[in-house]
Amino acid sequence: MLLLVTHRPEFEPPWERRRSHVTLHSLNRLSRPQSALMTGRVAQKALPEALIAQIVDKTDGVPLFVEELTKAVLESGMPVGAHAGSSFRSPDATPPPPLAIPTTLHDSLMARLDRLATAKEVAQLGAALGREFGYELIEAVSPLDAASLRQALAKLVDAELLHQRGQPPQARYVFKHALIQDAAYQSLLKSTRQRYHEQIARAIEERLPETIETQPELLAHHYSEAGRAEQALPYWQDAGKRAVQRSANVEAINHLTRGLELLKTLPDSPEHARRELAFLIALGVPLRAIKGFAAPEVGKAYARALELCQREGETTQLVPVLRGLWEFHELRAEYGTARELGEQLLALAARVQDPGALLVAHDVMGDTLFWLGEFAAARSHLEQGAALYDVRQRQSHIFLYGYDSGVARLGFGAWALWFLGYPDQALRRAQDALSVGRELAHPFSLAFGLQFMAQLHHYRREYALARDLATEVIAVSSEQGFPLWSGMGTIVRGWALAKEGRGIDGLAQVRQGIAEWQVTGFELEWPHFLTLLADVHETVDQPSEGLKLLAEARAAADKTGEGFWDAEMHRLHGELSLKVATTETERSDEERKIPPEESFLKAIEIARRQQAKSLELRAVMSLSQLWKRQGKKDEARQMLAAIYAWFTEGHDTPDLREAKALLEELS
Repeated sequence: MLLLVTHRPEFEPPWERRRSHVTLHSLNRLSRPQSALMTGRVAQKALPEALIAQIVDKTDGVPLFVEELTKAVLESGMPVGAHAGSSFRSPDATPPPPLAIPTTLHDSLMARLDRLATAKEVAQLGAALGREFGYELIEAVSPLDAASLRQALAKLVDAELLHQRGQPPQARYVFKHALIQDAAYQSLLKSTRQRYHEQIARAIEERLPETIETQPELLAHHYSEAGRAEQALPYWQDAGKRAVQRSANVEAINHLTRGLELLKTLPDSPEHARRELAFLIALGVPLRAIKGFAAPEVGKAYARALELCQREGETTQLVPVLRGLWEFHELRAEYGTARELGEQLLALAARVQDPGALLVAHDVMGDTLFWLGEFAAARSHLEQGAALYDVRQRQSHIFLYGYDSGVARLGFGAWALWFLGYPDQALRRAQDALSVGRELAHPFSLAFGLQFMAQLHHYRREYALARDLATEVIAVSSEQGFPLWSGMGTIVRGWALAKEGRGIDGLAQVRQGIAEWQVTGFELEWPHFLTLLADVHETVDQPSEGLKLLAEARAAADKTGEGFWDAEMHRLHGELSLKVATTETERSDEERKIPPEESFLKAIEIARRQQAKSLELRAVMSLSQLWKRQGKKDEARQMLAAIYAWFTEGHDTPDLREAKALLEELS
């Protein structure tokens, strides 16, 4: 299939320019011979050379201007045919009458419209309707009788200012070019323009009620242009809500922002404050999807919403506002603030005795505690939230938060279960999260479910599965414009590729994903991703580079308090230290500071404190391998046997299979 797309220079194609199957070709202005040729073809008769030269000079190679200016000359009534091929001053021909040639495209278009008399007014009314409009609507607002209106429309079609599809009353009309519509619209007096827009809006409400449901933005636009802010605001809000529901996030941002701008023109009042609050809460959802959860615009919107809640004593809207602020701070790895907001939500839910608020509060606390490495407490909150969840709330959750909270709850629950040492239960829980995401047919919820599954396979060291799921995350995110999930998916896929033996490709992809992640303003998981990159450097035999990255990761974790991957950071430090040169003189100060055995013991200590049995097993295996080489087989076997015996499931996972094999070697 060949797809050919044309666009104006200011349009930025959303696809990647570097793809080999995409060819970009810039069209220049027409050359003088091309402009002259086009003039003759539009005229369909020979024109005087001097006249052609003037048209070519004035139009400067712009095709639409060439066409419109030529038509303006022809419609002026000048007898051009008699002077074909001659100059204006030819001695053997009568000079053509003076002709005032418009100097701009706008002037040319207006000159043509002015010569159409009544049809000009119909063009102006049509321009107020939009680039495309139906006969039924223009008939409803036009002061002309049906016969006169049809005659005027036919004249505009004959002049090739409008294109017509179908016959009245089912006909639809499209301005040939947006500049034609602009010229007709700009020629209206402001008062006339506002009157037209109000008439159009009222006609839609009275005669096309289905449009209110399907295209509220149309009524919002006409009432806004009519200067009727009060009537426009509910329609802008409805338009934003509808756009969010179908994941048209850019449209939603535009509609809701238009409403907020309109609110600024009205005097301050409690009612307007409540309206602004509703707009801000709705705006937070598409802003998070497009700009990223941690984008400054998101924080600004929710901070203003909180200010309005506090000023107006508003409690019903406080839950989504606090949750929005919590998400903003958490994704910037400001865990102290995030935890405080979660505790505020718990207190608020208890005070108002609202199960919905309590559900949100448990979800927030479960999420935050997971990143802090408090896995048992996180699991408890998530399970309490699950007990309160009602599937009938899905659509309201998507509208308020941008995704189904059930997907997030199941996903974080799956991760917590894996860390706590229940890999099979974790897999089932993650599969449930992904199933919900697929059933909803909601792109952001689907991307969320996919990344939960992809990262779980990363935790379980199932490289091919992690790669395949991450590839699907990237596909959905690229199509929908989710830089957050795209970056995460690229990181996980790169790590999996490196582990499968494609080290250089994997390293490049992890770096690319981290760069995408940084653009979103996220700090969340930064220590984890740096550790993952260090792991890839270990895979490609670059341990010194890996150790530098681990030092950066530990510094970031110390700064933010993020602790869920702490044990792995210390374990990997031990593994990398073993790989560097063995003589003290060849090792850096950083590498001499912490011996490998100390790193493994620290990893075990952290994992035990966090009850992270899966990470404890992995750290014990690393230490057992070291002790085995040092001749401490009995100590190694005793420690490994104890942690291996704890597990009641997941014996087919790579970690437990390797642990069993190592135990047999030590026996």
